[in-house]
Amino acid sequence: MTSIAKLYGLVLSGGKSTRMGTDKGLIQYHGVPQREYLYDLLSQVCDETFISLREEQAAELPPTMKTIVDLNEYKGPYNGLLSAHKKYPEAAWLVLACDLPLMDLEALKELISQRDNTKQATAFALKENPLPEPLCAIWEPHAFVDSLAYLDAGNGTCPRKYLINHDTKLVFPKNESVLLNANSEVEYKEALERLSVG
Repeated sequence: MTSIAKLYGLVLSGGKSTRMGTDKGLIQYHGVPQREYLYDLLSQVCDETFISLREEQAAELPPTMKTIVDLNEYKGPYNGLLSAHKKYPEAAWLVLACDLPLMDLEALKELISQRDNTKQATAFALKENPLPEPLCAIWEPHAFVDSLAYLDAGNGTCPRKYLINHDTKLVFPKNESVLLNANSEVEYKEALERLSVG
């Protein structure tokens, strides 16, 4: 029986937000910057919670928030994921991208209740397109160890591709709208519309 690793929360907010044209972590859908909103959600269900960011972003956050500065050893989301793993290698990480404006506490509890620590990860997915959402997932510690070998072997830097090719448990959320990614002005407006009618 594999012992269950402690669950830490990680809000990924170190990206450049080039498509949106403004920092997605600072957009306010719920009256506070989105990365702080997600940090608060994760804090309610995880042993510890952190915001992953670039060094120059650190001064923008309230001092009460724990941060992990990107080490800049890898490209894309793996930069934040592996920076967190290297700081706390024994932890499993419930990871959320900062562009999930409709994410809620119920969905996070649903994902955690379905966690299978014998898999590489437990990830949300959409029924009509059942691909793992790597940035809305619980990554077990051994997944990061294997990811390092995967990256070093030159297999590319896409965490979704990694999960597709490894043993991942898919969870289909009851409310699929929690997986809406707001990466552009159009998606931002759609998110606001859904929140206003929700």
